[in-house]
Formats: sequence, structure tokens, C-alpha cells
Amino acid sequence: MVVLGPNRYGKAETRVVQVTRHGDAHRVKDLNVSTTLSGDMTEVHLSGDNSAVLPTDTQKNTVYAFAKKHGIGAIEDFALLLARHFVGTQPAVRHARVAIEEYTWERNGSNGHSFVRAGRETRTCVAHVDGSGERVVSGLRGLVVMNTTNSEFRGFASDEYTTLTETRDRILATEVAASWRHAYFPTYWDKSHETARWALLAAFADTYSLSLQQTLYAMGSRVLAECPEICEVRLSLPNKHHFEVDLSHFGLDNDGEIFFAADRPYGLIEGTVLREDAPDAGPAWE
Repeated sequence: MVVLGPNRYGKAETRVVQVTRHGDAHRVKDLNVSTTLSGDMTEVHLSGDNSAVLPTDTQKNTVYAFAKKHGIGAIEDFALLLARHFVGTQPAVRHARVAIEEYTWERNGSNGHSFVRAGRETRTCVAHVDGSGERVVSGLRGLVVMNTTNSEFRGFASDEYTTLTETRDRILATEVAASWRHAYFPTYWDKSHETARWALLAAFADTYSLSLQQTLYAMGSRVLAECPEICEVRLSLPNKHHFEVDLSHFGLDNDGEIFFAADRPYGLIEGTVLREDAPDAGPAWE
């Protein structure tokens, strides 16, 4: 016997840019929005009955209409607004998932209308709304950081294939992808995001690292210490290796000055730091 398993559908990567004009001072919000709906969708799969299906084109149009009607503030608020709308207006929809990426623009020059795409990381969020409640995971990706000292790696396991030598002083660099789950919603999403981001950077800078795993735990712990509204932090940290170049062939010494930055292969360190009493995540991470 064959049965239909879990399923969902939606509109992926709707690009919306909002320009808010306050006289000569303009503001830009640049988002990539993906909506996903699930619920009573059995018949569309089994018989092609589309009566329960809200077209993905409609989902796209809703993003644009809501940007105009409600404006775009914190991306978490906008994601929740959309998710609540789909669950609240479509009888067949039981669960709405809205994922948003935000791209930052900074002012260019002294006027109020010229902008340059910022080199900062991408801010992210995923909001879920269904009959059991509302859940939000915020985060960021592409945050590149480096410590030029205060990092060691020694005392590790070895076997007949081990060639890596121990080091008491190395460059530690990574590109942080972090997401954090909220036990309750903060009063101001933007403030919560900035505090979490600051905690990640502060922990990376302040930790004398004996391993990237140790640094990961320090970063997640710092976020939880600074942000009481956050109950769980997930981190993915690729180890961006920097190898000291052998310049002896050219009669030159290299005392920790010249390095080769390797892009692959790379170590990938991933982990979760959470409060002991963290509430059940449900589908928050999906």
C-alpha cells in the first residue's frame, strides 16, 4: 500500500526592496522571502483537486502587498505577519513557514539617497505559525572573523596517517553561521539581534582558544548570558586554515608573517549550546 507522506509547498526567494522616503533621507530594506505552507493538501496530490491550494504566485503577491500596507521593520515581525496571515485566512493551511534573508545597504556620501551594499554578513530568520503556537529562529551567516594569535592546537589524537604538527600559536579564522531560538519574543527584535551578534564577536575575540570547539561553546554561552530571551544557539564554524609559507628556498625567514589562506579542504566544527531548561523546539528548526 502506498500513502502520501509529509508535504509542503510555497514560493521560494521572493526578492523585495522597499525604499522609504523621509524627505531627502531615504531608507532601504532589501529582503529575500521564502514562504512554505502545509496542511490539508491530500487531494491535490492524489486527484489533482486544487481547491485547497493557494497559488505560489499569490504568496509572492502577498509579500509585496504587505510590504506596502504594513512596511518592513524587523524581519522577524514581517515573517510573523505573513505566517499569521496565511494560517488565519486559508482554512486548509495548518502550518506556515516564512524564511527571510536581509541584505544591508549603507549610505554612500553625504546625500540621503546614495547607498553601497555593505560587506557585512546576511541576517536571517525563520518563523513558524501553526495550531500549537508561534516559533522564531533568528540568526546570521557570512560573518568572517579572525584572531591572529591566542590560538593553539595540540594534544590531539594521532594515528599512522597523522602528519599535522602541534602548534602553540596559530591564526584562527572562521565564517560564522549562527542561528538562535527564542524562548519568548523580545520587545525589540533589532536590539536582540545586535546583542546576540555582539556576544558572538566578543566571545570570539576574548577566548584564548585551545580548539575551535572550545571557541564555539564560548560563543554560544556568551549569547545565552547576554540574551535571556534566547534559549538555544546553533553554530557552524568552518576552520579557515592559514598555513605559514616556507620561504627558506629564497633565503628568507618567515617568523609568523606570511601565510597561505587555504579555501579547501577545511575543518567544519558544528554544535549547539542551550539552556538546561530550554522548552521543546517543536518544528522551529525545520
